[in-house]
Amino acid sequence: MSTLAAHDVLDDTVNASDDWQARVARAFSRAAERYDERASAQRHIGEALWQHLPGSTASVLDVGCATGDWTRRLAGRYPAATVTGLDIAPGMLAEAKRHGGRVNWREGSAEALPVDAQSVELIFSNLALQWCPDIDAVMAEFARVMAPGGRAAFTTLLDGTLEEIGFAWQRPGALLDYSSRAAHRRAAQAAGLDIAHEDIRLERFYYPDMAAVMASIKGVGAQVARPASTGLTRRDLKAAQSRMERLRTPQGLPVSYRCLTLVVERP
Repeated sequence: MSTLAAHDVLDDTVNASDDWQARVARAFSRAAERYDERASAQRHIGEALWQHLPGSTASVLDVGCATGDWTRRLAGRYPAATVTGLDIAPGMLAEAKRHGGRVNWREGSAEALPVDAQSVELIFSNLALQWCPDIDAVMAEFARVMAPGGRAAFTTLLDGTLEEIGFAWQRPGALLDYSSRAAHRRAAQAAGLDIAHEDIRLERFYYPDMAAVMASIKGVGAQVARPASTGLTRRDLKAAQSRMERLRTPQGLPVSYRCLTLVVERP
């Protein structure tokens, strides 16, 4: 089994006074260079959105575009559309620009979209909104920028995601407090959006060892946070690895993602 160092696994500190969005932006910027090689789960889950996209559209906004893989695919699917990739992390956008593509890249948050009202026909977002603590603000922003008849298709994560990580580190919910399915429905309906499709599914991915498990998490910008006052010893690391090994299957060490796919439309 590979050996893990503390800085490979846990965030250095959690300071309640830190700005949440700034912390998320820093974490994802640090992960940008190796994001694509470690984002296999994200790519697999994003395929669920493809069947819910319209046949044509004049404008597309990819919210939480990361390095722009899906954004470039959207530009290819809609060659006549204006396509914008939006992300909170400047490091991700720098990597996206390096790959090129017929895309307008913009820095910004889903809770305060730097986009004109009623200017977007299609919003796409794959595994980004779980990082937004105010889902009501996100849905209100979606409604504001969507043109009448517009559509937003997104995936996000629910409670039960990464439960194996929480078990290994004895920190249930170690990464995020996930908004519920009901909270997403309420937020969308409060914003005046109609729910056209929704489903929940459990996706499970397997890794050869604990190092690969944690690389898959940290490699896409996520981190298992610990209080600033808590020390981390080799004994802690060994105990976490031992607990994770108890979950091993013939396929490897499992990591679960409980995914919500939601498609909403503006009347």
